[in-house]
Amino acid sequence: MTATLPHPLAVGEIKADFPIFSRQPQPFVYLDSAATAQKPRVVLEAIGEHLATTNANVHRGLYPLARAADEAFERARAQIAAFTGADPRGTVFTKNATEAINLIAYAWGRAEVGAGDAVLISELEHHANLVPWQQLCREKGAELRYLKVDGEGTLSLQQLERELERGRVKVVSVAHVSNVLGTINPVAEIAQLAHQAGAIAVVDGAQAVPQLPVDVAAIGADFYVWTGHKAVGPTGIGVLHGRVELLEEMDPFLTGGDMIARVGFQETTWNEPPYRFEAGTPPIAEAVGLAAAVQYLQGIGMERIRAHEQALGAYLLARLREVPGLTVFGPADPAARAGLASFTIDGIHPHDIAELVGGEGVCIRAGHHCAQPLMARLGVPATARASLSLYNDEADIDALITALHKTVEVFSR
Repeated sequence: MTATLPHPLAVGEIKADFPIFSRQPQPFVYLDSAATAQKPRVVLEAIGEHLATTNANVHRGLYPLARAADEAFERARAQIAAFTGADPRGTVFTKNATEAINLIAYAWGRAEVGAGDAVLISELEHHANLVPWQQLCREKGAELRYLKVDGEGTLSLQQLERELERGRVKVVSVAHVSNVLGTINPVAEIAQLAHQAGAIAVVDGAQAVPQLPVDVAAIGADFYVWTGHKAVGPTGIGVLHGRVELLEEMDPFLTGGDMIARVGFQETTWNEPPYRFEAGTPPIAEAVGLAAAVQYLQGIGMERIRAHEQALGAYLLARLREVPGLTVFGPADPAARAGLASFTIDGIHPHDIAELVGGEGVCIRAGHHCAQPLMARLGVPATARASLSLYNDEADIDALITALHKTVEVFSR
């Protein structure tokens, strides 16, 4: 089966921008971008150029090299904030999205959530947007409530309204895109309903920012987090976009150097945001690399990337239906989901699927995907997952389907 995508990217040219595809000893198909994306040459070069020519610690030195490092770091912050329509003053660099959510739960949650209050999340959350709230609720005597996932893998705004009407909800925290089901949640509507009930809204955008046009200001969440390595950027850097007025009221998550205004023998006063939440030496080279990554994505166009991944996702769903005994989880409508598909095959463990497919040179993920409660909700121990990016095309999916047919043949002997 072949198809022509209605809004194709020049995938061959794009793939040539990613050195890993030409430097491996054997050709391979990479369908695991939801775990981490590959890196274009411009990102690698930006990091190398910074370390070779502008390497100094930031916010500390007065010599020309240090000032150049300061400028590069803050320019990266401004570029990254602009990419998602956010305020640079509220754009905090963290280690990853997980740390960003922990920061919110610790620095905001421990001051604002008390006994008898409630935190509302959903059944489709990644552990990063679940365990920090579990810990907060346990420590504070608060209740952790869940929005249910229906058979199509979607959340109900009606249930959200009912949960908010019960009262005492202090925070609603949901994924923009499910890393298992691909579901694109109506986060702007969720944020609006949360605010109407007096709660704050937190959005985990780790899977959304790499493939959707994201406007943090338009979404209206109080906190929006994402991670660099899934957005063709480097590992070791995440982003927290927070409302400046909230960040100004929060105590820091980590303490030490650079996040202070003044330290005395008995007390300390905090720096202003975002620096208040960036203790110690920040991820300087990583920020420069992430700025190069978002510029690369902007050069292609996030609308075009979304159109490509939606069309390619539709092709993936159609071809998966050809495999005997295969079940796909999540919305049936490609417009309602991001470019990934989690699936099982009758009688074959997902780990075996991934191993055998990997032997054919196709890289997919298998496991619970850091979403064990969702796996329990789906009634499976694990799934296999194929996830797409701007460097994938129909040929990559065709290779996956061929490998899946071979896998079924092995287990039918």
